[in-house]
Amino acid sequence: MQNNAAKSALIEAGRWVSQKGWVPATGGNFSIKTETGFVVTASGYDKGHLAPEHFLELNQQGGITAGHGKPSAETALHLKLYQLQPDTECVLHTHSIAATVLSRFIKGDALSIQGYEMQKSLQGIRSHEDVLKIAIFDNDQDIDRLAELVAQRHLAEPVVHGVLIRGHGLYAIGNSVAETRRHIEGLEFLFACELERISLSAKL
Repeated sequence: MQNNAAKSALIEAGRWVSQKGWVPATGGNFSIKTETGFVVTASGYDKGHLAPEHFLELNQQGGITAGHGKPSAETALHLKLYQLQPDTECVLHTHSIAATVLSRFIKGDALSIQGYEMQKSLQGIRSHEDVLKIAIFDNDQDIDRLAELVAQRHLAEPVVHGVLIRGHGLYAIGNSVAETRRHIEGLEFLFACELERISLSAKL
């Protein structure tokens, strides 16, 4: 995708994600792979009101080639996700209540979900009987270290739909902007269902 088209797609995605309430304040960061590298949101902007000047253009090694402002500290994780999955074309990082709370509630290193028809909204899932696993990583201000942990886990359990960062949020990936948006919406529905199930179970 060309840089201007990538920015337009992310501006539209930002409006949609913001309307859902999944990127409060100036949280979140978005990127799309381009012909020369990738375009990523600059730090500190409301994702519901993005404009072309709110993006940075980076090369395939993560070096800034155009744009103003400060890149998100989490840009290194975007770069790593593109390197791990060559088919990935878009990374959308959100901060929903469901993803943030559920990632703190689950004590292990993965969230396993089964039994929901909505699982089929995710690439490669064919049945509600399939077990969907989303890796969870402890939050870390050292993003390079966090990116390497994601890479190590990927060798054993490939990242397909995204990862959760504990107490932080969701990084969703897809082979297009449309698929990434679908993955976010499907996962957020499943996260909300799991939170409700846990809450009801505690009351029974």
